[in-house]
Amino acid sequence: MTLDIDTGNRANLLGSLWMIAAMAIFAIEDAFIKAASVTVPIGQVLIIFGGGGAILFALIARAKHESLRNPDVLSKPMRVRVGFEIMGRLFYVLAIALIPLSAATVILQATPLVVVAGAAIFFGEKVGWRRWTAIFVGLAGVLVIIQPGTDSFSALSILALIGMFGFAGRDLASRAAPKSLSANVLGFYGFLSIVIAGVAYAVWESVPFVWPDAQTSVYLIGSIMAGVVAYACLMTAMRTGEVSTVTPFRYTRLIFGITLGVILFGEEISAAMVAGSALIVVSGLFILWQSKRARRIARQSTLAP
Repeated sequence: MTLDIDTGNRANLLGSLWMIAAMAIFAIEDAFIKAASVTVPIGQVLIIFGGGGAILFALIARAKHESLRNPDVLSKPMRVRVGFEIMGRLFYVLAIALIPLSAATVILQATPLVVVAGAAIFFGEKVGWRRWTAIFVGLAGVLVIIQPGTDSFSALSILALIGMFGFAGRDLASRAAPKSLSANVLGFYGFLSIVIAGVAYAVWESVPFVWPDAQTSVYLIGSIMAGVVAYACLMTAMRTGEVSTVTPFRYTRLIFGITLGVILFGEEISAAMVAGSALIVVSGLFILWQSKRARRIARQSTLAP
């Protein structure tokens, strides 16, 4: 029994460290994209970033003998997933290019709240009044950050909000995705969706592509490498420790994103952002705690004589 407990604790510790690493590298990816978008059109950034990531995941899948031409790729959940991936990536990249990185990162942290709400609405998962209250409190935190109806409100903040809903839809669709599709295959089609988003935006924007200079090329290559490595760390985290233990460490992305925004881009942190962030994080952690508690109670009732 002691050995099992020690092994479980070690797995949770390793899973938590992998999650922290993933969130740090995702924040670095965002910083690279923001820096590259200063001199390169956003559509071009998306195409290069998505194409590079898709190639790397294709190579990884091939090395592991995983087929990219699985018929399940054309299933309805996958088509829905691609649509939400395009929506999430396009609007989130627009957000980090046009508004402070710290603000976009904070708004993105509301994604798990929307996923829980969506799971209750579309998958019939049981969500009690406590968790619904936490969801609304967390979403109120988003409103505190973007401050609609005030002089501080920026319509560009809506880009991050739309991106957040896109990522939530992608995560929900991923739950329904066929189990025959590996993480590498999902990663390949996820990055391929970014290429589609880039092409669509480039056509709409009608801005000529440019040849990146040496520094911008480093930013673009760095974003691709960071995106793939972060995704791999995330998958490792979710498969190493217990989901309820590892998932709360997703919120460390907020710390990394804000820190990079302040240090690299000279962004300022407002009282509204701090207050809104606190509401989002506390709500998310409460929902995770409630979910873990509900599962524990369910197990005890099952084992009871």
